[in-house]
Amino acid sequence: MPGVIVAGTHSGVGKTTTTLAILAGLEQRCDVQPAKAGPDFIDPMHHQAVADQPSRTLDPWLQGNDGMYRQYQRFGGDLCVIEGMMGLYDGTETSTAEVARGLDLPVILVVDANACMESVGAMALGFDQYDDVNIVGIIAQRAHGGKHEEGIKRSLPEEIEYLGRVPPNDDLAIPDRHLGLTYGADSIIGTDSLNKITETLAIEQIRSLAQPPADRQTANKAQQRTNTDKTVAMACDEVFSFYYPETVTRIRSTGELKVFSPIAGDEVPNADVIYLPGGYPELQAKKLADSQTLDEIYTRSVNGTPMYAECGGLMTLAEEIVVTDQSNLTPGHYDMAGVLPAKITFDGNREALGYTELQAVKKTAVTDKGKKYRGHEFHHSKARPGPDARYVFDVKQGTGINDSQDGLTEYNTVGAYTHFHPASGIFDRLVNYA
Repeated sequence: MPGVIVAGTHSGVGKTTTTLAILAGLEQRCDVQPAKAGPDFIDPMHHQAVADQPSRTLDPWLQGNDGMYRQYQRFGGDLCVIEGMMGLYDGTETSTAEVARGLDLPVILVVDANACMESVGAMALGFDQYDDVNIVGIIAQRAHGGKHEEGIKRSLPEEIEYLGRVPPNDDLAIPDRHLGLTYGADSIIGTDSLNKITETLAIEQIRSLAQPPADRQTANKAQQRTNTDKTVAMACDEVFSFYYPETVTRIRSTGELKVFSPIAGDEVPNADVIYLPGGYPELQAKKLADSQTLDEIYTRSVNGTPMYAECGGLMTLAEEIVVTDQSNLTPGHYDMAGVLPAKITFDGNREALGYTELQAVKKTAVTDKGKKYRGHEFHHSKARPGPDARYVFDVKQGTGINDSQDGLTEYNTVGAYTHFHPASGIFDRLVNYA
């Protein structure tokens, strides 16, 4: 399947707005598959709202280059549009440029053209020559029409095409969120606004520049999975929403998936294992504290049901969440499930951001002792485990719970700040452990 990567010169340049507009334009013309370079959960939610299908993850750290390539080859559709992360070259071995090289896909560069004209060409040329990445065109953010647009066109090197502009419009600014952008399953930009942007983009030209990855052999390191008759109960609502579509696919390929909402007070389905994804429990801490679902989760854990929780799930399995008056939320102490011996403090400050590498120090429902696991973390809470806490991982890279350790375990339950992709094998082990 042909694909193209939408990259930026830097974070905040307008990649998400541009990507959503491209998706909106292509969605009317073909079966477009959205994807995201890097580990983010929220941008893919917005992709899905526009393209009406799940946005997939492409990440060389989480999947490896071969795994990333195999993942791309499993995509369906006529065309794949991949939103990059940060600036094109930021992140070294995990950058958008690495994704472009690993898949051998062309790149469209989003450039901020506010208060400049010929300099847009200089930026495009510099990014093109900086490294071995195929930049095929640029889109000018915050660019006017007329002389401004014509000047930008004239400034570009012959080999880099002008693919349109996103007009200046304060209404297109995306508000902040914990993770960088607004959180939610709806499109952050209205349909009318997106359609208006597509009028100033060369959608057919963009479509024509997409290319399929070059054929190549990959090492046969795909996860070996055994189909089972196991059932997985997965929390899924406005709090528990940070999970990869690939995780759902993986679970369904090995058993039956049943979802439930702790916020709604749902009964936990009868299941062999329970999975609590990440999210923002601090935003709904009172509802969670009042939910009978947490009592049931506690009982299931004590009775030995294998259970895995990450980030927001870890917070929910702790003894309490304390929202301080330093945060922008209503302060308070909120009792949680009480499965794991830790108190969670949320004051709004970012505690961790980046990729992780962890080594398991225990054999658990999700880990083999001694094995290393790669993931990522991004959280604004702080866990304060009790003196009897039992840790699952030593941190080789990242922050974890206390800079040197991550993951707490009780009974057959594991909770960690790190988010894992199914390529890690965590979810296969969880399902097969039961």
